[in-house]
Amino acid sequence: MRRLVPALLVASFVACAQGNLEAQRERMVRQHIEQRGVRDRRVLEAMRKTPRHLFVPEGLRAMAYADQPLPIGHGQTISQPYIVAFMTELLELKPDQKALEIGTGSGYQAAVLSHLVGHLYTIEIVPELARSSAPLLKQLGYKNVTVRDGDGYKGWPEQAPFDRILLTAAPPEIPQALLEQLKPGGRLVAPVGASVFEQELVVIDKDKDGKLHRRPSLPVRFVPMVRGKE
Repeated sequence: MRRLVPALLVASFVACAQGNLEAQRERMVRQHIEQRGVRDRRVLEAMRKTPRHLFVPEGLRAMAYADQPLPIGHGQTISQPYIVAFMTELLELKPDQKALEIGTGSGYQAAVLSHLVGHLYTIEIVPELARSSAPLLKQLGYKNVTVRDGDGYKGWPEQAPFDRILLTAAPPEIPQALLEQLKPGGRLVAPVGASVFEQELVVIDKDKDGKLHRRPSLPVRFVPMVRGKE
């Protein structure tokens, strides 16, 4: 019986810690996302299901459910939860759609999107991040996500066209290749700006005739979108 006590204590500690993380995640969704105007129930549920603490460096996990971006190494960040939810809602995703994400990072945004689409293709220009996010997503059971390292400016022509495209890094202007890979009737959401002090989130819709319609959403600050080497 004495030998069981440490095991029981460990199990109790793990359950308590897990419950605390779930409570923090629920608080994050209610206070920082839902109360700030995100209303799509599918998006809110995806945010509740996605364990953000597993997508941040271990030393920062105590801050995982704060409403702020966090560094993930290589000069990159995991986005603020509210912004993740807001951009996801702007996409108006459907379960049968094929989506492209530019900027996998740690894989958190991809994990959120995976709950809402048929299949997600995601590109990361930093090879080390692609090599870490791909197995993590697989380990956590996100089977409808395909990760590769590459130049987001070129998109993923082999899998185009896409119903939805999301950029999680800011180019000075939307790459032409991505606009061409957007399906008629599709939508692209991206931060755009020549510097972090001049960025705005934009929504681009392509109508059935291929004409593009652009509208601004709100000021943002994202890491710059990096071009691959020629």
